[in-house]
Amino acid sequence: MEGASFGAGRAGGGFDPIEFLKQPQTILRIASWVFSVVVFGSIINEGYINIDSPELHCVYNRNEDACNYAISVGILAFFACVFFIILDINFPQISSVKDRKRAVMLDIGFSGLWSFLWFVCFCFLANQWQRTPKSPNVDQAADAARAGIAFSFFSIISWAAMSLKAFQRFRLGTDMSLFATDQFAPPANAGYPGYPTGSGIESTETYQSPPFTENADISPKGYQAPSY
Repeated sequence: MEGASFGAGRAGGGFDPIEFLKQPQTILRIASWVFSVVVFGSIINEGYINIDSPELHCVYNRNEDACNYAISVGILAFFACVFFIILDINFPQISSVKDRKRAVMLDIGFSGLWSFLWFVCFCFLANQWQRTPKSPNVDQAADAARAGIAFSFFSIISWAAMSLKAFQRFRLGTDMSLFATDQFAPPANAGYPGYPTGSGIESTETYQSPPFTENADISPKGYQAPSY
């Protein structure tokens, strides 16, 4: 079944990259992709420092779990953004309404989940940063630590907005009238359907009225009146 459903046009239509980039959903995905790069990139590059030892430790209060969690969430968000951008590009080509519905529901669930994971990341990093003792080495990595916290917060908003946009697409559903117009409308050169002829069984007891004559009149009982 092909037609307009879940916020996308009919399957088989052309792809306009300019219009695609102007969509709020695409802008949010690109922004979320950038935010994830900043979070895990800043922590990987400058988030590990020497604190009273030759070994490298996480800048967030020497808590390795904080850095590992932020890096993991950021990397997975990076690949998820790429996946959903590719899905958005190919979404109008999906002809099955059920497949479109599954794709939108996946977007709602994943975006909502990742918004929650970013919230946990923001709280975790902010809490550990407040407990981090001040030192010259910590001050050198302070910008990277603050960037991880700030862009974790921005990611909460962007992923929540993507979940909301996906929910709006889900609420749009499918316009079945468009399907009916294409698939159930009769052809232009088709005639009107014929009148039903019944069951096809003719009755043997048929009645035929007598022919009209000026000189004869048949009574209901078969008596022929004399003509004058």
